[in-house]
Amino acid sequence: MTPPSPLPRHDGSALVVGGPTTVLDLGGLRIVSDPTFDDVGPHGYLTKTEGPALTEDRLDDVDLVLVSHDNHADNFDERGRSFALAAPLLLTTTGGADRLGAPAKGLAAWDTHTVTRPDGGELTVTAVPAVHGPEDGERDSYGAVNCQVVGFVLAGDGLPTVYISGDNASIRTVTDIARHTPRIDATVLHAGAARVPGKLRQRPVSLDSVRAAAAAAILGAPVNIPAHYSGWAHFTEGRDAIEQAFDDAGLTSVLRIADHGTWLPLKP
Repeated sequence: MTPPSPLPRHDGSALVVGGPTTVLDLGGLRIVSDPTFDDVGPHGYLTKTEGPALTEDRLDDVDLVLVSHDNHADNFDERGRSFALAAPLLLTTTGGADRLGAPAKGLAAWDTHTVTRPDGGELTVTAVPAVHGPEDGERDSYGAVNCQVVGFVLAGDGLPTVYISGDNASIRTVTDIARHTPRIDATVLHAGAARVPGKLRQRPVSLDSVRAAAAAAILGAPVNIPAHYSGWAHFTEGRDAIEQAFDDAGLTSVLRIADHGTWLPLKP
């Protein structure tokens, strides 16, 4: 059997694979966030309803994997785990790094890690806060709601600054990130208003569509790419709701949404 061809690189662009999984080609580096490549079907108490737009063997040239949290199958499934652990570097939460081992490195909120780019420059990855549920949710030993989660800000000379939200439902947290970050050029927003029976009174544990539009407005990014809004049964708002919310807010011009597997530029 002929092996699948590698996904051609598109520097300065992002591609949503499905669920939260996003490929970012930035500064000569290939970055994959929250890898999920399993087939459809039940995954514990969650059910996957759509497969990925491409398989992980087309991304063997990955340089860096980002995992907002390793606790839930919709963000880190079995094939995603194997893919991530075979990568040169995996950045995730401190608790996740303890569970996963090498090549995982744990970052607490506002910690940074620098990666050398092929052109000799640097990409700085900053872990930023995320709240995986309502602000008033019960906090665990990490001070986290639901579980420990981080988002990421990617920055470097000559590169667009990109914010990846991870599973964050908190507009207060987005505001805090905006205060700490001088400029955000592009976002990957985990939307979909994920709701899980029996958890947090079924209130959203990721951004709903209105809050995704609000996050885009607060951050002022000219490019906003939604992810994490289809492919799993507990995602309760899809593409139509996101488009409507951005239109209602007068922000259609900054929304970038397309069929999964489509490259989207990280600059206007």
